Amino acid sequence: QVQLVESGGGLVQPGGSLRLSCAASGSIFRINVMAWYRQAPGNERELVARISSGGLTDYANSVKGRFTISIDKTKNTMYLQMHKLKPEDTAIYYCAASGRWGTSTNDYDYWGQGTQVTVSS
Repeated sequence: QVQLVESGGGLVQPGGSLRLSCAASGSIFRINVMAWYRQAPGNERELVARISSGGLTDYANSVKGRFTISIDKTKNTMYLQMHKLKPEDTAIYYCAASGRWGTSTNDYDYWGQGTQVTVSS
């Protein structure tokens, strides 16, 4: 099993920045891909960004140029650096892990509990 624990969410003003962290533990050898998803009230969970163990990255169009996904393998931790935040970025952000390069939530076997990000003045 793999355990994922997110941290770093909170309240930020529009235009501000925030960094989310996702610490992985357990059978991390199973992981080839890690991702950030988000879900706003009334919406489906959507892919924000994903990163492979080899460093390949992919972003949703809505966050390109504003968000950066990265991994620190020495700490078994994934990050999402968010800049120029907008009210529409408000959501619960989830960390996910998988053995395969997928975009559907069904492709991800392990999930964190989520962390709330609220962008508001």
